[in-house]
Amino acid sequence: MLRVKHLLADKEAAVWSIGPSQSVYQAIEMMALKSVGALTVLNDAGELVGIISERDYARKVILNGKSSKDTQVDAIMTRKLTTIGANARIEECLALMTEKHIRHLPVLDAEQLVGMISVGDLVKSIISEQDHKIEQLERYVRGEEAGSLPPET
Repeated sequence: MLRVKHLLADKEAAVWSIGPSQSVYQAIEMMALKSVGALTVLNDAGELVGIISERDYARKVILNGKSSKDTQVDAIMTRKLTTIGANARIEECLALMTEKHIRHLPVLDAEQLVGMISVGDLVKSIISEQDHKIEQLERYVRGEEAGSLPPET
Protein backbone atom coordinates (compact mmCIF):
# COMPACT_ATOMS: atom_id res chain seq x y z
CA MET A 1 0.00 0.00 0.00
CA LEU A 2 1.56 3.24 -1.17
CA ARG A 3 1.84 5.95 1.46
CA VAL A 4 2.86 9.61 1.43
CA LYS A 5 6.21 8.82 3.06
CA HIS A 6 7.06 6.54 0.11
CA LEU A 7 6.16 9.26 -2.36
CA LEU A 8 8.31 11.79 -0.47
CA ALA A 9 11.26 9.39 -0.50
CA ASP A 10 11.17 9.49 -4.32
CA LYS A 11 10.83 13.29 -4.53
CA GLU A 12 13.41 16.01 -4.15
CA ALA A 13 13.94 16.51 -0.42
CA ALA A 14 13.59 20.30 -0.42
CA VAL A 15 10.36 21.98 0.65
CA TRP A 16 10.31 25.43 -0.89
CA SER A 17 9.10 28.13 1.49
CA ILE A 18 8.76 31.86 1.72
CA GLY A 19 8.16 34.31 4.57
CA PRO A 20 4.81 36.05 5.10
CA SER A 21 6.29 39.54 4.80
CA GLN A 22 7.97 38.88 1.46
CA SER A 23 6.33 40.18 -1.69
CA VAL A 24 4.00 38.13 -3.83
CA TYR A 25 6.38 38.91 -6.70
CA GLN A 26 9.19 37.13 -4.81
CA ALA A 27 6.89 34.16 -4.23
CA ILE A 28 5.95 33.90 -7.91
CA GLU A 29 9.59 34.33 -8.89
CA MET A 30 10.58 31.44 -6.57
CA MET A 31 7.78 29.23 -7.88
CA ALA A 32 8.99 29.83 -11.44
CA LEU A 33 12.63 29.21 -10.49
CA LYS A 34 11.82 25.97 -8.65
CA SER A 35 9.13 24.83 -11.12
CA VAL A 36 6.47 24.44 -8.43
CA GLY A 37 2.89 25.67 -8.19
CA ALA A 38 2.84 26.52 -4.49
CA LEU A 39 5.08 27.41 -1.56
CA THR A 40 4.68 26.86 2.13
CA VAL A 41 4.74 30.05 4.18
CA LEU A 42 6.90 29.88 7.31
CA ASN A 43 7.15 32.52 10.03
CA ASP A 44 10.47 33.60 11.58
CA ALA A 45 10.30 30.66 14.03
CA GLY A 46 10.03 28.25 11.10
CA GLU A 47 6.39 27.41 11.82
CA LEU A 48 3.97 26.68 9.00
CA VAL A 49 1.51 29.58 8.86
CA GLY A 50 0.13 29.30 5.35
CA ILE A 51 0.49 28.31 1.74
CA ILE A 52 0.60 30.46 -1.37
CA SER A 53 -0.18 29.12 -4.82
CA GLU A 54 -0.35 30.33 -8.39
CA ARG A 55 -4.11 30.12 -8.00
CA ASP A 56 -3.97 32.56 -5.04
CA TYR A 57 -1.93 34.94 -7.20
CA ALA A 58 -4.35 34.77 -10.11
CA ARG A 59 -7.47 35.20 -8.00
CA LYS A 60 -6.29 37.60 -5.29
CA VAL A 61 -3.75 39.80 -7.06
CA ILE A 62 -4.32 39.82 -10.81
CA LEU A 63 -8.13 39.81 -10.72
CA ASN A 64 -8.19 42.48 -8.01
CA GLY A 65 -5.81 44.80 -9.85
CA LYS A 66 -3.15 44.63 -7.13
CA SER A 67 0.59 44.85 -7.70
CA SER A 68 2.59 41.70 -6.97
CA LYS A 69 5.60 43.80 -5.96
CA ASP A 70 3.56 45.86 -3.46
CA THR A 71 1.49 43.01 -1.98
CA GLN A 72 2.87 40.86 0.82
CA VAL A 73 2.44 37.09 0.86
CA ASP A 74 0.42 37.21 4.09
CA ALA A 75 -2.21 39.36 2.37
CA ILE A 76 -3.17 36.57 -0.04
CA MET A 77 -1.90 33.30 1.45
CA THR A 78 -4.26 30.57 2.56
CA ARG A 79 -4.20 30.50 6.36
CA LYS A 80 -6.72 27.74 7.04
CA LEU A 81 -4.50 24.87 6.01
CA THR A 82 -5.38 21.36 5.05
CA THR A 83 -2.45 19.07 5.82
CA ILE A 84 -1.78 15.34 5.70
CA GLY A 85 0.37 12.99 7.74
CA ALA A 86 3.37 11.21 6.27
CA ASN A 87 1.77 7.81 6.96
CA ALA A 88 -1.44 8.58 5.05
CA ARG A 89 -2.41 6.47 2.04
CA ILE A 90 -2.22 8.06 -1.40
CA GLU A 91 -5.96 7.43 -1.91
CA GLU A 92 -6.69 9.42 1.27
CA CYS A 93 -4.75 12.36 -0.14
CA LEU A 94 -6.63 12.32 -3.43
CA ALA A 95 -9.98 12.14 -1.64
CA LEU A 96 -9.02 15.05 0.64
CA MET A 97 -7.76 17.17 -2.26
CA THR A 98 -10.92 16.47 -4.24
CA GLU A 99 -13.17 17.28 -1.28
CA LYS A 100 -11.34 20.53 -0.46
CA HIS A 101 -10.73 21.56 -4.10
CA ILE A 102 -6.99 21.98 -3.52
CA ARG A 103 -3.94 20.98 -5.53
CA HIS A 104 -1.20 20.99 -2.87
CA LEU A 105 -0.91 19.38 0.56
CA PRO A 106 1.75 20.17 3.14
CA VAL A 107 2.91 16.93 4.80
CA LEU A 108 3.45 16.87 8.56
CA ASP A 109 5.18 14.29 10.71
CA ALA A 110 4.84 14.89 14.46
CA GLU A 111 3.68 18.46 13.70
CA GLN A 112 6.87 19.13 11.69
CA LEU A 113 6.70 20.07 8.00
CA VAL A 114 8.43 17.26 6.09
CA GLY A 115 7.22 17.84 2.54
CA MET A 116 4.64 19.05 0.11
CA ILE A 117 2.78 16.94 -2.40
CA SER A 118 0.74 17.98 -5.39
CA VAL A 119 -2.09 16.27 -7.20
CA GLY A 120 0.42 15.68 -10.01
CA ASP A 121 2.73 13.82 -7.62
CA LEU A 122 -0.16 11.58 -6.57
CA VAL A 123 -1.28 10.81 -10.12
CA LYS A 124 2.30 10.02 -11.14
CA SER A 125 2.73 7.62 -8.21
CA ILE A 126 -0.57 5.84 -8.93
CA ILE A 127 0.35 5.39 -12.59
CA SER A 128 3.77 4.05 -11.61
CA GLU A 129 2.22 1.60 -9.15
CA GLN A 130 -0.29 0.41 -11.76
CA ASP A 131 2.50 -0.06 -14.32
CA HIS A 132 4.39 -2.18 -11.79
CA LYS A 133 1.34 -4.36 -11.10
CA ILE A 134 0.71 -4.84 -14.82
CA GLU A 135 4.34 -5.88 -15.33
CA GLN A 136 4.09 -8.40 -12.47
CA LEU A 137 0.88 -9.88 -13.89
CA GLU A 138 2.36 -10.12 -17.38
CA ARG A 139 5.36 -11.99 -15.99
CA TYR A 140 3.05 -14.34 -14.12
CA VAL A 141 0.98 -15.03 -17.23
CA ARG A 142 4.15 -15.76 -19.22
CA GLY A 143 5.23 -18.20 -16.49
CA GLU A 144 8.25 -16.16 -15.41
CA GLU A 145 7.11 -16.04 -11.79
CA ALA A 146 7.19 -19.20 -9.74
CA GLY A 147 4.24 -19.93 -7.46
CA SER A 148 1.04 -17.95 -7.19
CA LEU A 149 0.10 -14.43 -8.17
CA PRO A 150 2.52 -11.71 -7.14
CA PRO A 151 1.87 -10.10 -3.76
CA GLU A 152 -0.05 -6.83 -3.55
CA THR A 153 2.13 -3.74 -3.19
